[in-house]
Amino acid sequence: MAQDAQVRTYLNYIGGVWQSASTGETESSFNPANRHDIVGCVQKSSAADLDTAVNAAEAARLPWRKLAGPARGDLLFKAANELERRLDEIAEAMTREMGKTLPEAKGETARGVAILRYYAGEGMRRNGDVIPSTDSAALMFTTRAPLGVVGVITPWNFPVAIPVWKIAPALIFGNTVVFKPAQESAVTAALLVECFHTAGLPAGVLNLVTGDGEAIGSGMSAHAGIHGITFTGSGRVGKQVGLAALARGAKYQLEMGGKNPIIVAEDADLELAVEATVSGGLRSTGQKCTATSRVIVHSAVYDEFKRKLLQKVEGIRVGDGLASDTWMGPCASEKQFHTVLSYIRTGVKEGGRLLVGGGQVQGLEDGYFLEPTVFEDITSEMTIAQEEIFGPVLALMKVDSFEEALRLANDVQYGLSASVFTRDIGRMLTFIQDMDAGLVRVNAESAGVELQAPFGGMKFSSSGSREQGQAAIEFYTEIKTVFVKA
Repeated sequence: MAQDAQVRTYLNYIGGVWQSASTGETESSFNPANRHDIVGCVQKSSAADLDTAVNAAEAARLPWRKLAGPARGDLLFKAANELERRLDEIAEAMTREMGKTLPEAKGETARGVAILRYYAGEGMRRNGDVIPSTDSAALMFTTRAPLGVVGVITPWNFPVAIPVWKIAPALIFGNTVVFKPAQESAVTAALLVECFHTAGLPAGVLNLVTGDGEAIGSGMSAHAGIHGITFTGSGRVGKQVGLAALARGAKYQLEMGGKNPIIVAEDADLELAVEATVSGGLRSTGQKCTATSRVIVHSAVYDEFKRKLLQKVEGIRVGDGLASDTWMGPCASEKQFHTVLSYIRTGVKEGGRLLVGGGQVQGLEDGYFLEPTVFEDITSEMTIAQEEIFGPVLALMKVDSFEEALRLANDVQYGLSASVFTRDIGRMLTFIQDMDAGLVRVNAESAGVELQAPFGGMKFSSSGSREQGQAAIEFYTEIKTVFVKA
């Protein structure tokens, strides 16, 4: 289609050079708050472009690996400074491209700055241990070796934070990177990579290739030149990525979502629990892997909790994320909009009772705006109690005991994040011990984790490794045991 002259075309970044895809094709990235607004055009790349990027990363691999950790850290600090300098610009592009409110986009971009600075400091930390040897004339120790070329595949919901928390540790620990963002947020990804380019990252150390998942994502998983692959996205695609990597012996890391519960005990602070439920479940339009989706409430406080929750939800203002009075923006794409609507219809069909919401916001038909939605009478076998919706939908479940609540909370294939609201220390400790989730939170919302803490899930939510914090070194490096005899 013909494009307005003002619409910018964003290029791939390969071997330190901005370049068009070999296909000569681009596709438009649309504003989900106004589907007539084209944010930019991005490259529709092919397997040939992926090969070129992998070759560039391989050529840069040994020089980057030999660069001292503090020197690599200096470059990450410079990238952080550039991202901070362009924070307002990149946050606005993010809001236009995927819909989250501007304050959320600014907060996410600031988090990206903090992550870069955190990992820049990791270049000065120890990366091995001395181990006592039975031979008194020998020295035995461990060091860590980078994987080599790492493939990074990221989703559209956090287009700065998730790429940065994968790219930054990969780089600081001596790897080179081929980065494939979700096509729905590829404009934001290109702006992020510009920050690394301006910081002076050597050619080939970080490469950006945009395109559809079949050509680039699947190709990356199976590519012999990629030594490790880190993926965040759907469980269906994650399985394919893991199997392809396993088949050729490459290391892989998968984060595949959640079905996160909040338990509200009879002694909970209901104001706090309601605030956390709304913020954790509906902020970012529910498009977080840690978003609250199941709200398991003790029968003794159920009616009061429901009254307070509905009052809060009905006051939410939905609109364009750039507007100062908007609390919740649109779904990120037409596809996601229809996916969430389909889940809502299924919830009604299976016997759930809609308390509020359930449809498109009237008067905002030019965007993919959904009403904040709350169900009750939900049982554990229902689809909306089992599958990740990734939208502004809360499912209320009533229980008569804490034991029943914990059983329902664990009765899903996922195990990413979970919260409990109670004043009872015994319940807190039982929840911490018995909840099958990688992130357990007490009297706090399910969404989010501080950047210096390990992030990841149990069961189907994760392949088992952890991202963020010092735990990241476990994926991006391999231990080498050294024995030196005098």
